[in-house]
Amino acid sequence: MPVWSCAACAVEYPDTAAPPAHCPICEDERQYVPRSGQAWTSFDELSRTGHTLVIADVEPGLYGVSTSPRVGIGQRSLLLQTEAGNLLWDPTGFVDEASADLVRALGGVAVIAASHPHMFGAQLEWSRLFDDAPVLVAEADRDWVQRPGPAIRFWSDEEEVLPGITLRTVGGHFPGSAVAYWDAGADGRGVVLSGDTIFPTPDGRWATFMRSYPNTIPLSAAVVDRVATAVTDRPFDRLYGNFGGVIDTDARAAVRRSADRYMAWVSGANDHLT
Repeated sequence: MPVWSCAACAVEYPDTAAPPAHCPICEDERQYVPRSGQAWTSFDELSRTGHTLVIADVEPGLYGVSTSPRVGIGQRSLLLQTEAGNLLWDPTGFVDEASADLVRALGGVAVIAASHPHMFGAQLEWSRLFDDAPVLVAEADRDWVQRPGPAIRFWSDEEEVLPGITLRTVGGHFPGSAVAYWDAGADGRGVVLSGDTIFPTPDGRWATFMRSYPNTIPLSAAVVDRVATAVTDRPFDRLYGNFGGVIDTDARAAVRRSADRYMAWVSGANDHLT
């Protein structure tokens, strides 16, 4: 039986004779069901229609992994190399045996983790293709897992998953929204992989924070302050989002500055400018 994938968000669902009736992730206010209605595909179908992975250098030890053609939300996964094994962050919504070989050439995958449920993608399929690598899911987002499996391990608060790579739950977009700290990144100055817990803006100098990006639902000033404070309490110089956005340098200060700007607007401090 096929393993089903939501055509809109590319989150995987169990292998059943017929596709599910609905996708709770897309029906939630943070995402959406397209006007054309709920639709499904499968990994087999995506393979047959020529989908593959495209890998690009990001910085030494870090690679971007994308699907071509685009699948679902279309996030760029990040493959972070260490001598102890590689972290796959925000896994793509498609992978097959042939495309997995591209990742094996870079050392494979030792640990899989997503910043939040929209980025679960094909996490168990990735695990299956890489010796049942553990899939880390934030405890606070446990109920959003649509395809359960023994590789899934729930975690809370903070965890060093590989030497020099630490996951931290900071909340905001989802209660379990997380970031990953990479101590050796940016030539030792430190990197944060933020998913869209913190979303870099196009100019590479600012970031923003939202409950829903497609539906433009904001977060409160108090929550944004909590997220920014939790992320910036340790040093880092660079921040990568999950769609190619990056704050190249001084990212820690940029996150705090961006949070303060956001808080001023949603609290009404800038109403005289409108």
